[in-house]
Amino acid sequence: MGHVKDTVVFRPLNIAVLTVSDTRTVETDTSGDTLEALLTAAGHHCTERKIVPDDIYQLRAAVSNWIACENTQIILVTGGTGFTLRDSTPEALIPLFDKQVEGYGELFRTLSYDEIGTSTIQSRAVAGIANRKVIFCMPGSPKACKTAWTRIIEEQLDARHRPCNFVEMVLPNAETACGSRS
Repeated sequence: MGHVKDTVVFRPLNIAVLTVSDTRTVETDTSGDTLEALLTAAGHHCTERKIVPDDIYQLRAAVSNWIACENTQIILVTGGTGFTLRDSTPEALIPLFDKQVEGYGELFRTLSYDEIGTSTIQSRAVAGIANRKVIFCMPGSPKACKTAWTRIIEEQLDARHRPCNFVEMVLPNAETACGSRS
């Protein structure tokens, strides 16, 4: 687990949640519900939630709007990371990234191995940075969302987490565990 710097204060972030599915509705979006509950319990703000079908262009359009939005700092995407014919989240979003966060997918699969064994190789969880927004893509099950949030993302979105976190990048004037800026 990470370290926490006592002199740095928690900074709530504005987080958008996107569910990629041909079958989920607002009433049945348990993965989106899980992510919203976890991020708000951690003290962040869910600024918007959407559901889009497994379509590269609709997915890119939704995420591109949030990348361009000044109010959005983090984008969580659930679904579309497998190998079925319709799964296209990595293909849709990787071209939008300025930089990839390779360690996220690697760590997600490592942690998932303890939960689902070798089936973890069928996860194409990816993350990247675009326009100083961090985008985390994870499988579409509530359990996968909980693993991604509680074991990876939550600490990385906490300014107190040491030695580094993503808060300094998305809030450039924030004092963080990686240093302070004026």
